Amino acid sequence: MGGGCWRNPLLLLAALVLAAKLGHFQRWGGFREKSTSQKNMNSTLKFFIETYNNASNDTYLFGVDKLLRSQMQLTTGVEYMVSVKISRTKCKRNSTKSRSCPVQSKKNLKKSFICDFLIYTVPWMNYYQLWNNSCLEA
Repeated sequence: MGGGCWRNPLLLLAALVLAAKLGHFQRWGGFREKSTSQKNMNSTLKFFIETYNNASNDTYLFGVDKLLRSQMQLTTGVEYMVSVKISRTKCKRNSTKSRSCPVQSKKNLKKSFICDFLIYTVPWMNYYQLWNNSCLEA
């Protein structure tokens, strides 16, 4: 009968290894480094800092000071794994001024964190979800 040669498990294993080596199997790419100028990155960072400020009990708002690393992975949406430096701004939480807030310059009020976070987004539906977040004082 047809396919008798595949009854030998070693032969099957050898064929699978050979096919994988030759690149016949495509896998999900995993996370890949992304350019910091990516259009969707701005809205992802905005979502992150708004979520951070809403959860914080600090009198002042924090802002993204520097994008340190950005990786993305395509799934049913887009997953961003990002490292940023955030810093306390001069804008107070209850301020109704424009959201263009300079970083705090008074020495006793300066405060910065390095934050690593994972956000799942479906940008074309304007959907964002923070899956993981960790911040350490810089």
